[in-house]
Amino acid sequence: MTNSSVLASFHDVSFSWLDPETGAPYALADGNPSPPVFDGFTADIPTGFISLVGPNGAGKSTFLLLAGSRVLPTRGTVSLLGEDTRTLAGGAIGGLPGTGLNPEVAHRRNLLCSFIYQNMELEPAEDGARVAALLDIVYGRGGHVRKDEGFMRDVVAAFELEGLRDRRLDALSKGESQRVLLGFAALYGSRAIMMDEPVFAMENRQKERALEFFRDVFRSSGVSIMVSLHELALTRKYADTVMLFYPDRRIDLGSVDEVLTAEALEAAYGVPPAMLYDVERLQRRVIEEGAAGSGA
Repeated sequence: MTNSSVLASFHDVSFSWLDPETGAPYALADGNPSPPVFDGFTADIPTGFISLVGPNGAGKSTFLLLAGSRVLPTRGTVSLLGEDTRTLAGGAIGGLPGTGLNPEVAHRRNLLCSFIYQNMELEPAEDGARVAALLDIVYGRGGHVRKDEGFMRDVVAAFELEGLRDRRLDALSKGESQRVLLGFAALYGSRAIMMDEPVFAMENRQKERALEFFRDVFRSSGVSIMVSLHELALTRKYADTVMLFYPDRRIDLGSVDEVLTAEALEAAYGVPPAMLYDVERLQRRVIEEGAAGSGA
């Protein structure tokens, strides 16, 4: 029987990023194999609005990919809303999606969980379709049983898309692209939405409005939100559950008050809590430079 209060269940999960040519873990500068990102991790992640926080390189992005069935464990099992992620990915060899990941299987997985990758880029539509037409297509093909024009208007308003409706995807700035991606995720109608740093290029009021919208969607419809955020103030304001990732791969899981203590934050980030604003600003700059380097 599926536990309706569990979003993702990890059981004895180990994961390493492997060299696709050799099938072995990537080597470090000293020639030794890189250690696993996770080794024997077991936990049940509750439904709700879950925020992943911690320093760069601590495993947040990999955790999202595992939870969302975008990569598969080297050992152990991950289930998403009661379904084995290996099945959702069409089978698994070496941590990559299997040969069974055809369009039908991918669509079924997407209906279970939409995924926004860090620095995700939007490819222009082959027919040159504008944002308005693409929003309609996503809404029409997604999992919402009832199509409500009022909901479409709410999404357009929440992510400030009205002024982008006549634009092509390749004519959008990074911040505009992020807002369109968030709109697509909301309209697709998945049972869970996972997002890796989805608001870093947006203005502060846009970040607040977007996260408030997703929080309200969970409360009204039960859609779970799992998001990686570098701004602790946003996590404190919107999250039901927090996962704090440490450089040594430990993870604390609990409520905001339970997890985001001064002692835990200093241990995770390596600086006193009073200096965390500077650390967060540096991490956002690294992400922004990565986006610029990818041509986003």
